[in-house]
Amino acid sequence: MHIQDVLPRNAIPSIDDPTFGTEYIGDDGEDVIVVETTPARAYPVRILSYHEIVNDVFGDSDRIESWSRPPGDSTDESRPVAVTWCPICASAVVYDRRVDGRVLTFGTSGRLADDALVMYDRETESEWKQPLGKAINGPLNGHELSAVPASVISWKQFRSEYPDGIVLQPVHGGDGDPRGESPRTVYEMTPYERYDAAEGFGLREMRGEGRERSWDREDIDAKTVVLGISHGGDAVGYPVKQVQNAGGVVSDIVGDLDVIVVSSGNDIHAFEDPGYEFELREGVLYGDGTKWDITTGRSVDGRTLPRVASRRLYAFAWQDDHGPTSFYGLTSATHD
Repeated sequence: MHIQDVLPRNAIPSIDDPTFGTEYIGDDGEDVIVVETTPARAYPVRILSYHEIVNDVFGDSDRIESWSRPPGDSTDESRPVAVTWCPICASAVVYDRRVDGRVLTFGTSGRLADDALVMYDRETESEWKQPLGKAINGPLNGHELSAVPASVISWKQFRSEYPDGIVLQPVHGGDGDPRGESPRTVYEMTPYERYDAAEGFGLREMRGEGRERSWDREDIDAKTVVLGISHGGDAVGYPVKQVQNAGGVVSDIVGDLDVIVVSSGNDIHAFEDPGYEFELREGVLYGDGTKWDITTGRSVDGRTLPRVASRRLYAFAWQDDHGPTSFYGLTSATHD
């Protein structure tokens, strides 16, 4: 693991008191990280690219009940979470902030491990590698955070699938901004879009500094989007292309967990496999005599497939943590 200091601690400020609304400052096609609490919450990548961590609490009545949540309708009472995003790795993971009975609050350390965000917790000052969710230094070294089921979809999809959902509001810009800039201007995406479109990867490609890295695989690109699932000591990364080459639906076992991974277009989702024969046709999932929405896992007859906790990230970041044989559907992979 290669660790480097890049910025002072907290130079990229986390959001520790998030607020939510119904309006979004970005465009329809922009990605948001979605957690299906009640109501569903969207965390825009546009905002997370400038903050990287949101320390939030599901079930906080001061923030949820103001959006007309029916009493007792949430299954996430007082669940502290960290919604995390590493722009270099395109790594989106939501973690439970509870470790050994203690609630942790996360900030940015200013360090990178294998070009990935290193978070630190303010309670013990342990450092955590963001895509892995594991402490790599400090009193909690070796401890792992539990991932929370979440998805990455477009803002337009979120508005369609979760009409009562709420979205994280910007911290900067608008009324009172010292430069008089709008939130959209403050949260400018051009440098991140330029990085995503470039062939290279890592800090050097993002900022023109740091070590040069090479990618010696021909079966998958370094920036291929992968959905990674870790369970029971096993870890499998599902590249979008490989899932789509398999017809858009893959049934697999990770540890002792039966999963289905579904991909259409740029989207990829994982659910617990109930044992039905599934088929994807024109973006619609068919199984057990009914249709299922691949974004939400809901069927037209009212059933819902439980979403599997996962992380969406670039292939190079998954390989850094789990090795070259951890990809589904590739000749060197263990799951095929």
